[in-house]
Amino acid sequence: MKFTKLSLVATLAISAAFAGGDIAPVEPVVETPVVEETTCNSNTTINSKAVAYYYTKDRAGAGDLFEAADTASAGAVTFDVSHKLFDGITANFSAVGYVNFGDIADNDLEGQPNGAFINVANLTANYFDTTFIVGRQLIDTPLVGGFDWLLAPGAFEAAVVMNQSITNLTLVGGYLTKWRPNNAGNNWVDLTAIDDGNNWTAGAIYNMNDALNISAWYYNVDAGAAAGNVDKFTAIYGDAGYDFGTFNVAGQIVSTDFNTAQDSLAYGLKAGAKFAGVSLTAAVSNTSDNQAGFVGRDSMYTSSWNTFASRVAVVNDDTISWKVGAAAEFAGVALEASYAGYGDEGSELDVIAGYDITDCINVGAVYSLTDYDVNVNTQADAENALEVFATYKF
Repeated sequence: MKFTKLSLVATLAISAAFAGGDIAPVEPVVETPVVEETTCNSNTTINSKAVAYYYTKDRAGAGDLFEAADTASAGAVTFDVSHKLFDGITANFSAVGYVNFGDIADNDLEGQPNGAFINVANLTANYFDTTFIVGRQLIDTPLVGGFDWLLAPGAFEAAVVMNQSITNLTLVGGYLTKWRPNNAGNNWVDLTAIDDGNNWTAGAIYNMNDALNISAWYYNVDAGAAAGNVDKFTAIYGDAGYDFGTFNVAGQIVSTDFNTAQDSLAYGLKAGAKFAGVSLTAAVSNTSDNQAGFVGRDSMYTSSWNTFASRVAVVNDDTISWKVGAAAEFAGVALEASYAGYGDEGSELDVIAGYDITDCINVGAVYSLTDYDVNVNTQADAENALEVFATYKF
């Protein structure tokens, strides 16, 4: 379902910052050379990539892997530009063009046989210890954010401010106006036109020497139902983790107050260790009374490739989820595997592999076997899926 990079999927838990103001350089970086006669483009950085994606599944026993009706394949080119307009002010732009290779309309990635959209278009201003980002951007917080899956990451239109005047502490505030969900093509959800139209968050992240990490967030999401929640909601999120070097521990809690539906409380614990180059993790979480609220993705420690743990919930009851995983690198191939259990019936097995052929070319594959809980999905049989992808940076 989602692919960020080949680190243990269990560690997707906490991403406590906004992203996508300045487009982060990737290797290789292509910069316009400075010419003695003119320097009008010397502050421009260009990063681009092409990706090919293949997806197949067996529809929970109703079809077979690799059959045309159960597969999708597509390619996309992403063109990123970051240009320094003035001292402290940068313009960022990211355009995505894509084409599907199959001829089955229902399987088209991004919803159309081909198309293009602008995923990032913003101005970023830095003033002393404060950063302002206004426009289309990538946002990454525990309960509101996009992730890099299929052909392009989900994105938002928003106004964001971040301050780092206090050592080790980052304060964040953001107001959201539009949302492009993953795999939505050029379809943007107007968040301001849903219910009261106020969707915002404020957070604080403390990081000391990359060992102690603490964050706290507050969310007001009037467009909650449009994001798959039972109603609009407010939510409080908190987490804390400590890395001792050879092992680490972390805990999190999410309290969701829905407008009319039953409220929810979710919490989780995670522990990890590294031995002889192998990283091991184990996590457990509990969701009480209802699902937790989020937009785009959650950050529960037990979430997997195809399953958001906070959505696996039974009204007025407790739902326990757990997950174990391991990751290592062998002969340059990054490998990871995880297994999770959700409630009484749901489970998921994920096996992920990735390999950097060169600094510019990498390939990867994900195999997943998902047994959906009948309280969440009507499918009664386990579903096999295979995703294969290749990326070329230029």
